[in-house]
Amino acid sequence: MPLVSVVMPVHNSAATLGPAVRSVLAQTHTDLELLITDDVSSDGSMDLLGELARQDERVLPEAAVRQGGAAQARNLAIARARGDYIAFLDSDDMWLPTKVEKQLAFAATAGTPLTFTSYYKMDALYAGEAADFVPNGRVVWAPERVDHSAMLVQDHIGALTAMYDRKVVGTRLMPDMPKRQDYALWLSIMRDGTPARALRDPLAVYRAQRAGSLSSNKLSLVPYNWNLYRRHEQLSVFRSARALAGAAWHSERKSRI
Repeated sequence: MPLVSVVMPVHNSAATLGPAVRSVLAQTHTDLELLITDDVSSDGSMDLLGELARQDERVLPEAAVRQGGAAQARNLAIARARGDYIAFLDSDDMWLPTKVEKQLAFAATAGTPLTFTSYYKMDALYAGEAADFVPNGRVVWAPERVDHSAMLVQDHIGALTAMYDRKVVGTRLMPDMPKRQDYALWLSIMRDGTPARALRDPLAVYRAQRAGSLSSNKLSLVPYNWNLYRRHEQLSVFRSARALAGAAWHSERKSRI
């Protein structure tokens, strides 16, 4: 079975970290490693990670020397990865038990190194495990196929569902950006014309309306998207403005789910 390296950044996530980690360990595909970087938490997250690591040797936590943000935390984890595939999960989201098994089977026939899935949205205050989650009808449906042009208008790939084939594209790190670094990574993989394909099954659970998250305020993401289009993708002012307008419209539609 292919080894899957799961990348998880952590910063003051003690309240949700346990369910997130256990949702990875409960996967029906068991050949995986969970690479966690604690980004200088002050709430006991690292102590909890130590306990989880003692319970399962697949949990591999590491403390960052200094706080560097989500991109650096993810990249430190990716640098330690041994897997054939790199997958991503944030410390307040969860996977359903068959996520990795089904996605690996899909990736074997998809003809592309970058795959993703649909996912459920739930209230941020939900405190249960993935095994307790009851499908609620709030689903962000993934399109079957997206290319680089379509991705410039909207980030169709939920980071909690993304997985790339390291044997095909090599080890890809996230650009060191304060926000939208995952979006930038998908675009970099797709820039040569490689599409991304989705397994339409909703196989992950996303906590919506997170307190204190910049993504909860759509307007606050505008400068980060603009920076992505202009500096990372090197688009003209006109194309950047058009992409920004499309992204805002699609983001508003998604927020209503």
